[in-house]
Amino acid sequence: MPIIKSDKETIIRHSIHLFKIHGYYKTTMANIGAECGLIKGSIYHHFPSKEALALACLHTIHQHFSKNIFNAAYITNLSDKKKLQLFIEKTEDYFLNSEGGCLLANLALETAADIPDFKTAIKAYFDEWQTALTTILSPKLGKTEAGQCAQELIAQIQGSIMLMNLYDDTTAFKRMNQKIQQLL
Repeated sequence: MPIIKSDKETIIRHSIHLFKIHGYYKTTMANIGAECGLIKGSIYHHFPSKEALALACLHTIHQHFSKNIFNAAYITNLSDKKKLQLFIEKTEDYFLNSEGGCLLANLALETAADIPDFKTAIKAYFDEWQTALTTILSPKLGKTEAGQCAQELIAQIQGSIMLMNLYDDTTAFKRMNQKIQQLL
């Protein structure tokens, strides 16, 4: 295979895919290099370690969700019902078109006890998800109940993503999103 030049974003994109499919510990820098058409050592020109690369992957996904999904909660010219609908549509689009489930949930289960920086990054992502849903649900449920409901919904969504990937069936995930939409 010819060796090609690859930029940070390409390495991150391929790494996200590999980490989602194989997990953090089973994905090697050699695997990532092969996926990118690079020799393993070339990755170190962009990232000092596998951990630094994985953190960049976590931050990339978090930024994507902040910019493209969580932001729906703060669109002022939409009703709360429309905000929730947009939030759900964008969440579905991401997870239905992304093999391997949720990288942050996967790595939370696999590494949170071992790598504190991962735990911090993952918590920030889920905290922002909860805050966005709380913002949408608060006018109807009140802030305290909306916060509790948002946390429960995230757990249910993540469970439905796990079932979707385990059974290769989108039914539970789509059904969960329909139930969420019915809250408003």
